[in-house]
Amino acid sequence: MRSADQVVRAPDLLRMKRGGERIAMLTAYDFTMARHLDRAGVDVLLVGDSLGMVVLGQSNTLSVTLDAIAHHTAAVSRAVSRALVVADMPFLSCHTGIGDAVRGAGRLVSEAGAHAVKVEGGHQVLEVVQRLVEAGIPVMGHLGLTPQSIHQIGGFRKQARDAAEARKLLESAHALQAAGAFAIVLELIPDQVAAEVTQSLELPTIGIGAGPCCDGQVLVSHDAFGLYDEFTPSFVKRFAELGQQMTAAAKDYVREVREGEFPAARKKVLSGHYSD
Repeated sequence: MRSADQVVRAPDLLRMKRGGERIAMLTAYDFTMARHLDRAGVDVLLVGDSLGMVVLGQSNTLSVTLDAIAHHTAAVSRAVSRALVVADMPFLSCHTGIGDAVRGAGRLVSEAGAHAVKVEGGHQVLEVVQRLVEAGIPVMGHLGLTPQSIHQIGGFRKQARDAAEARKLLESAHALQAAGAFAIVLELIPDQVAAEVTQSLELPTIGIGAGPCCDGQVLVSHDAFGLYDEFTPSFVKRFAELGQQMTAAAKDYVREVREGEFPAARKKVLSGHYSD
C-alpha cells in the first residue's frame, strides 16, 4: 500500500494494479482545489476538458482549447507535490497531424508541468499515441463514451451495449496497450464489458460509470463534491454538498455585511469606543 505522501508517476499505476491496489483519480482545474486533493492522497489529478462545462459554463467540451488546458494545467501542477498530473488533449488536437499532436502534448508537459496526457479514441489515434510515447510523453487512453465525439455518437449515452461494440472496444483497448499507453479510462460502458477489458489487459483501467471491476475510479470533482448542479450523471456519488454550503455561507456573509455585524469593529468605531 502506497503512503499518502509517496509520489505517484505513470509506471506506479501498473505496479498498483499488479499489487491489487485501487487507483483514486479526480479532476482538478485550479491551484487551490488541486492542493486540497493532493493533500488528501488522490493518486491522479486529471485536468480534464470537462472544465469547459463545470468551470466555463459551456454545454460540452468541444470549445476547450489547448491554451485553456495549458493554463489550468499550470495552475494544478504548481499545487501538487504527490499526485500524477494528467492533462487532456482537447478536441482536434490529435487529428490535424502527428506534428501538431506532439507539439501540443509537449507544451502541456514542458510548459504547463503535466506528467502525462490523455487522448480520447481507439484505432484512429494509435499512431499519435505511439509517437507521443516515443517522444517520452506518457499517454493515458480513453474509450467508451468519448465526450469529444458527442455529436457523432448522439449524446451522453452508454457505449458498448451489444456484442459487436464490446468486441470493438476490447480490440481498441489492446491496440492502445500495444501502442504504449500506460492506462485507459473506460467511460459509461456496461460493468461486464469493463470487467472483461480490465481482466484482459496488463495496464490498469480507470472507470467512470463503468462499474466496480476497473482498477481505479475517476469522477469530476465538481460532481463528486456537489459544486456543479446543471447535470449530474446517474453513476455519480455525491461525497459532499459544497455548493449548498457555499451558498449558505455567502448568504450569512451578505446578511452580516448589510446588518453591520461584519466587520464587528464597525459598531465600536461609530460609538467612539474603538481602540487598537
